[in-house]
Amino acid sequence: MNRIDHLRPDGLQNNPAYSHVVVASGARTIYISGQVALDESGALVGAGDLGAQTTQVMHNLGRALASAGASFADVVKITTFVVGYTPEMRSVISAARSPHFPEGKPPASTLVGVQALAAPGWLIEIEAIAVVD
Repeated sequence: MNRIDHLRPDGLQNNPAYSHVVVASGARTIYISGQVALDESGALVGAGDLGAQTTQVMHNLGRALASAGASFADVVKITTFVVGYTPEMRSVISAARSPHFPEGKPPASTLVGVQALAAPGWLIEIEAIAVVD
C-alpha cells in the first residue's frame, strides 16, 4: 500500500496551497509530462484565459493520472510553468488547481514564470509526479 505523508517542518511557514515536504512510498512512480490546455483533438481551450487554460490542464492531468491507475491524491510533486507570470495570477491558478487535491494534503509544488512555452497561445503547463502501489 502506498503511503504519502505531508510534513509541516518547524520553522517553515504553513501554506495551505502546497506542502514543503512530501514523503512517499509505493511500488510505482508515475511521471506525467507537462500538460497544456489542449483538448482531445489538439485544439487550444481558453485562448487568452489563464483560468480556463488551468482548468483544462487539470482535466488533462486527471486523465493522464487515471491512465496509470492514479489520482490527484497520489500526486507528490507538481511543477507549474506560467507565461509572463505576475503574483496576481496565483489566485487564478489556485482556484482551478486546489479543488483537485485532498484538503490539507497538497503536493510539493514549484511555480516558475517563463517567457514562453512550446507553442503560441499556451499560458500554462503543469507536470506531475505520483506514487502508487
